[in-house]
Amino acid sequence: MHLIEKNKIDIYDIPIAELTEQYIDYLDQFREFNLEIASEFLLMAATLLQIKSRMMLPKPPKSKEAEETEDIDPRQELIDRILEYRRYKEVSTVLLDMQDMQEKYVTRAPMELPVHHLPPDNMSMQDLVRAFSNVLAMHKELKIPDALVEPEEFTISDKMELLLSLLNKSGGKISFEDAFHTGNRSELITTFLAMLELIKLKSIRVYQVDRFSEIFIEVRVGED
Repeated sequence: MHLIEKNKIDIYDIPIAELTEQYIDYLDQFREFNLEIASEFLLMAATLLQIKSRMMLPKPPKSKEAEETEDIDPRQELIDRILEYRRYKEVSTVLLDMQDMQEKYVTRAPMELPVHHLPPDNMSMQDLVRAFSNVLAMHKELKIPDALVEPEEFTISDKMELLLSLLNKSGGKISFEDAFHTGNRSELITTFLAMLELIKLKSIRVYQVDRFSEIFIEVRVGED
């Protein structure tokens, strides 16, 4: 991702040969200093080399049926991974900015405020990020150290399915906190991205009945 942005490469037209060479050169600079980083870089270098070899090797003869279908670009898997990483990075940046802002404020006792009834789908992106930031803060206090938890990888698509499954099992409605009841920081962020994608697809809605009241996630039924 760093090399793609540095060289201003079109993410949908990645020059694999050039990127692979630069990546391996980049790896040589780091492997002497950090073995953990080097192992991660080696994994990505192997992925790039695999894609490069698939693009260079001669393709087997196609049947008539295969000729009618469009070839899948070997770079597509890398493109998908980069796009998912970019979304993860953007949300992480927003959360870090909010954390920096929160540290500048001192909390005070709650004030008695009038109740304002809010319309459906009243949660802005800022509201959602603030709510998720609170969830992360609670998990930070209660979580088991990551070193004691076996890591489990989830994609945004995986979490979209799991979130919809949880909603269906719960009668189509859950609290915001229930969507984030388990997982480490990385998994929670993936769940948050999945929730945003489902909102974008109009598969779910997130709302509050009153300002400062509990937040709910609900399946949209019979809506375009």
